[in-house]
Amino acid sequence: MKNTRRSFFASLLIFFSIAGVAQTLPAGTPFLEESWRRAQVEGKADSNVSFTVRPLTAGATLPYDSLYQTPTSVFFQRGKTLVRLLPLSLTQQFNSHHPYGWNDGSMIPAAGYQAQFSVGLFARFGPFSVQLRPEFVYAQNASFATFPSQHNDSIWRSYYYTVLNKIDAPERFGNGTYTKLFAGQSSIRLNVKKLSLGLSTENLWWGPGIRNSLLMTNNAPGFPHVTVNTTAPLLSPIGSFEGQLISGFLKSSGILPPDTSRTFNGQKLYTEKPQGDRYANGMILTWQPKWTKGLFLGFSRMFYLYRADVQHSFNGYLPVIGHLFKGSGNVAETEDARKRDQIISFFFRLLLPKEFAEVYGEFGRNDHSEDSRDLAMEPEHSRAYVIGFRKLFATGKKGAKLELMAEQTNLQIPSTIMLRAQESWYAHYQVRDGYTNLGQVVGAGIGPGGNSQTIGLSWVKDLNKTGLLLERIIHNNDFYYDAFVPTRNNLQHWVDLSIGASKSWQKKNFLYKAGLTWTRSLNYEWQYREDRSNLQARLSVLYRF
Repeated sequence: MKNTRRSFFASLLIFFSIAGVAQTLPAGTPFLEESWRRAQVEGKADSNVSFTVRPLTAGATLPYDSLYQTPTSVFFQRGKTLVRLLPLSLTQQFNSHHPYGWNDGSMIPAAGYQAQFSVGLFARFGPFSVQLRPEFVYAQNASFATFPSQHNDSIWRSYYYTVLNKIDAPERFGNGTYTKLFAGQSSIRLNVKKLSLGLSTENLWWGPGIRNSLLMTNNAPGFPHVTVNTTAPLLSPIGSFEGQLISGFLKSSGILPPDTSRTFNGQKLYTEKPQGDRYANGMILTWQPKWTKGLFLGFSRMFYLYRADVQHSFNGYLPVIGHLFKGSGNVAETEDARKRDQIISFFFRLLLPKEFAEVYGEFGRNDHSEDSRDLAMEPEHSRAYVIGFRKLFATGKKGAKLELMAEQTNLQIPSTIMLRAQESWYAHYQVRDGYTNLGQVVGAGIGPGGNSQTIGLSWVKDLNKTGLLLERIIHNNDFYYDAFVPTRNNLQHWVDLSIGASKSWQKKNFLYKAGLTWTRSLNYEWQYREDRSNLQARLSVLYRF
C-alpha cells in the first residue's frame, strides 16, 4: 500500500503530453474523477485543466493511468498501434421505498435493486482511436407510489399542463423489471495534437458544478453525437482555452404519462407528443486568462428541437453560433417560429491551491432576451444558478485532511413570471419531450422547478475518503405554485431531507465506493403530511486489469 501511495502522488507531479491519445475518463467515474479534482485543489495536479469540459482525456489532460489502469491492461502494442482493456465496472444500488439519486447515467429512477455493468476495449491506430465501452442495466423496478389519483381535478390539470405535456420524464419506467443494453461510453475519433473529431455516445458534463450543472451532466444516458473538442488546454497569447461543439439526437422514453383519459371541464388533459428524435446542437468554451492563473471563465449554450423541424440551413444545423438576442423583429425568424428551445449559461471556477480551496458558480437562462435593454432590465428572467465551494483543512496527521464542500442549485422560475410567460427549465410547450434523453433530464438531475442545498464533510488521506453529506431538495416548485396558489396553500411542498455516509478505498487492482443515504420525504408527492422514508444503499466496484 505504501508503494501504491508513493506512485500515486508521484504521478500527480508528471504531466504527460501524449498526442493522439483519446481514451477518456467517463464523466462521474466513481472515486477517480473526484480524486483528481481534489488533487488539483491541493496543488498536486496540473492547474491548467478547468474541469468544466468533461469527460477528461487520458494522458493529454491528466496523468491518471496509475489509478485507472495498470501496465497489464495493455492487450497489444506495436508501433503506434495499441489495444488496451478498459476497467470492469459494476455499480449496484437499492432504494427501499421510492427512487432517489441522480447523476447515474444509464441507470433509471427506480425502487428496489438495480445494477449497471460495464467493460470494454480501447484501441489506437496512429491518429485514430476507438473506445468501446457498452453498459448493461438491470433494474428490479419495484412498484412504488406515484402521483396520487386522489389529487383533485384542478391539481391534475396543473400537473398535465406544466409537467406531463411538456417533458418526457416518467416517474416509473414501465411495469416489472427493466433491462437495456446501451452503447455507453463509446467513441470513434480522429485525434490531431490537442484536438479531436469523432462520433460518440459518451456522457458529457459541462460547467464547474459538483452535484449539479445546468446544461450537461451524466444524469441521463449518453446520446449519439458528433463532437469537435479539445483534449487538453490550447495555449494562446491571452491564456488557455478548452471547448467542445456537438450535434446529436435525443430520444424519447416511449412511456405514456399516467391517467391519459382524465378530463377537466370536459376537455382531455393529455396531448400526444410528436413522434421522432430531437436534434440537439450545443457548445462550451472555457478561458483561463494568462493574467489570472487559476481563474476559469466560460459559457455554454444548447438548442434543441424536433428533428422534423430542423431547417436545412447554417442556422438550422448550427444555431449555437447565431444571435444571442431575439431582436430582429421578424416574426418568421423567432425561436418560437422555428419551434426550438435554447438554454445558455455563464460560469466561473476559481482554483486556489495555496488555500487548498476552489469556488465556482454558474448562471443560466432558458429564454432569449429581446435585446440588450431587456437583458439590463430583467437579467433574472428565466434564470437558474449553481454556486458552490470546496475547502481542505490540515488535520495535524501526515497526509490527512478534512474536506468541506457546499453547493446550492436553484431551478425555480423567478418572480418575472408574474408579468411575462416562461417555461420551467428543461420543459417546453413546442418541444414537448423537453430537454431529456430516454426519459431523463440531460441537465441538473433535480429536474424542472427543483432547488437543492448540499453540505458535505469528509476525511481524506491518500486514496481513502470517508464522508458525510446533508442535503435538502425541493421538488418542482414551478408546478407547486401553479397548482396550489389558487387555494393559498403553502403547506404541501414536497421536500426531501437526506443524510448520507460514504467511503472510498483501494485494494490492489480494485477501487471501491460505498454509500448509505436515508431520506425523509415531507409531503411525498405533494400530499399534506404524507411523509415517507427511503433508505438507499450503493456500492461501486472498479477492477483494473
